[in-house]
Amino acid sequence: MQAIFPAQYSTLSANALNKYIAEAYGLKGFSCKLLIRNVSDTYILENENQKFIFKIYRDAHRKFSEIEAEVELLNILKQNGHSVSYPIAAISGKQIQQFNAIEGIRNGILFSYAEGRVIHDLNESHLVQIGKNIAKIHTTSSSMKLKNARPILTFETTLLEPLKTLKPHFFEMVEEYQYLVEVSNKVIKKFDEFDISNFSYGYCHYDLFPKNFHFDLAGKITFFDFDFAGEGYLVNDLMSFLNHFFFHVVNNMLTVQQAEKDFNTFLNAYKTVRNLTDDEIKAIPYLGITFHIYFLKFFYDNYDDWSNSFLTPRYVKHRIELIKKWVEMYCKF
Repeated sequence: MQAIFPAQYSTLSANALNKYIAEAYGLKGFSCKLLIRNVSDTYILENENQKFIFKIYRDAHRKFSEIEAEVELLNILKQNGHSVSYPIAAISGKQIQQFNAIEGIRNGILFSYAEGRVIHDLNESHLVQIGKNIAKIHTTSSSMKLKNARPILTFETTLLEPLKTLKPHFFEMVEEYQYLVEVSNKVIKKFDEFDISNFSYGYCHYDLFPKNFHFDLAGKITFFDFDFAGEGYLVNDLMSFLNHFFFHVVNNMLTVQQAEKDFNTFLNAYKTVRNLTDDEIKAIPYLGITFHIYFLKFFYDNYDDWSNSFLTPRYVKHRIELIKKWVEMYCKF
């Protein structure tokens, strides 16, 4: 009989996972369905009373040591009373499970479910709660050092390395690539104006969009999906949240004036818990450029396995136009 042909990205059977989880965690009587097939795959387990999330990582995206670091980070946040979706241990005591998939070992984690729902149109109460809770998380994440490494967010990893990686993809978009090089150099030069010695540093979520936190009926917020969590300036989280308002403005869902008011409401709530220097606030727009270029590299790196067929020259040019609009709205070079 012919050997099984190697694959680069399999999708694990929801039925088989359900049986595995029932035995490994003692969670019987649940249904299991594939919720999201993405750079990592997300399954939902539920019965009439409870829900859980089971996440399967892809080795090409997250190595075991990085997953261990994510688990460690979430355990510490939970132990310190923060409202996050946290990893649950199996009967064996292990929080990371391993599966011998067609492409090789894939790692999986059972997470507590973040009760509630995504709210895209955030009111003042929501914004205040987000600001205060993120500041509290930062107080904890700035005072720890994980045993295993998470990605480090520097200009080298968010600008220079992405530009090197992306260059072949821009062989027919010379002007667009040159723009990215020039704006990246401007960002690096701009930071010479800031006193970065007083910037708060630690572990940040780095994907702080409403899709990654739920509000329940009582108004309690729970944060989840720390897959992009990295070590860097904590103000990066404020920057990624600013992107939520940026996209709302671009898509004509908010006026520029309302977006500015809403972000300042969030910012002022954050400052009631943690101090921000003037330079940290001024740096937010320029870190936004690093964010957009970093994720262009992410799309490129995971083009094949993520099946993100939208990564076409037309899409890339659109993303660069968004960067130009971001610069126009927020930056002063």
